[in-house]
Amino acid sequence: MTANISIVTLGVDDLPVSTRFYEGLGWVNTTASQDSVTFLQGHSVVLGLYGRSALAEDAEVENIPAGFRGVTLAINLPSRAAVDAFFNKALGTGASAQKQPQSVFWGGYSGYFADPDGHLWEVAHNPFFALNEVTGQLQLEAKS
Repeated sequence: MTANISIVTLGVDDLPVSTRFYEGLGWVNTTASQDSVTFLQGHSVVLGLYGRSALAEDAEVENIPAGFRGVTLAINLPSRAAVDAFFNKALGTGASAQKQPQSVFWGGYSGYFADPDGHLWEVAHNPFFALNEVTGQLQLEAKS
């Protein structure tokens, strides 16, 4: 079995608001969605949105919403211009800027925005990572 992530589920406070936000970024709502959960099809992964308190209850963990969660999600794009365009699209859809796109120490270009629930997204161009020209997916070589 190949390592893979099928669904990333985010706990959200307002399901309709978050659903509209991600649809505005290009995610496609699916027939698997219900009143209590949204399943959005992305290019290579499904994004799930579920009530934050219900998700914590399902996982049997305490619902502690404040502060940095120690997780970011990333979108890698083919150019600096694509990063700027997507970042601005996110802000226009309701995201809040956390770090404007800029040249970074590792030789790339990236910025961070937060969705309406504070989930951090990095939008990056990494000139050292190959993107498949057809699918846009990262193509990293396995260590030998």
